[in-house]
Amino acid sequence: MRILLGIDDTDNLESRGTGHRVRQLADWLTENKLANPLGITRHQLLVDERIPYTSHNSSACLALEIEKEELVWEAAREFLLRESAIGSDAGLCLAGWNSVSEDVLDWGRKAKLTVLTMPEARETAARSGIRCEGLTGTHGGIIGSLAAIGLHRAGDDGRYLWLPGLRELKGKYSAHEICLLGHVDRVCTLEQVELTPDSVVDVGEWIRPILKNGKATLYVEEKNNEWNIISKDHIKRLSN
Repeated sequence: MRILLGIDDTDNLESRGTGHRVRQLADWLTENKLANPLGITRHQLLVDERIPYTSHNSSACLALEIEKEELVWEAAREFLLRESAIGSDAGLCLAGWNSVSEDVLDWGRKAKLTVLTMPEARETAARSGIRCEGLTGTHGGIIGSLAAIGLHRAGDDGRYLWLPGLRELKGKYSAHEICLLGHVDRVCTLEQVELTPDSVVDVGEWIRPILKNGKATLYVEEKNNEWNIISKDHIKRLSN
């Protein structure tokens, strides 16, 4: 069974960010044989002075293949209660892949545009049968954690912080190798032209596919007769 874990606000100004914490959680679930992590996406939410956030107001979604939902929920709660930084307002949501309603998709879209509230988050999650809990501080992280689930499931927002094998890729690989070793779905230009499998791409030191049309999509451009991934700044603009 495929599920989505939405996580937000586990950090403070001195600690590593939520993305790092979610990668740790993925490792911990794997080590304890509770889940098979499929990918982690980062989603940028509204930046507004009325919204308390640490640095960028982003949240993360961890996609997992699991057998027992209750065990994964309890394990994730335990991990975040133990590892979330002092002063954080951690929130956790869990949804089955097929239980993410249009309400939740809309919640994700709205979280990028407007200020939302915790009661609204709880009501939206309850209507869809999604587990939703604030774990530390004010519990405000439930807003972003539910948004991360909606945005990931909609398939057209954010960038991958982690895929199996992705962060180990450095230097030059064929498009086929990138997909095979880094679990990327597509390697293509910004004009949506897919590279041939034997096309060689320099992935550099910061490879971050974008979630586009439900696929992990690595965008590339040609420079000096060589394929390179698009710049870090361009990736951020496209994925925010």
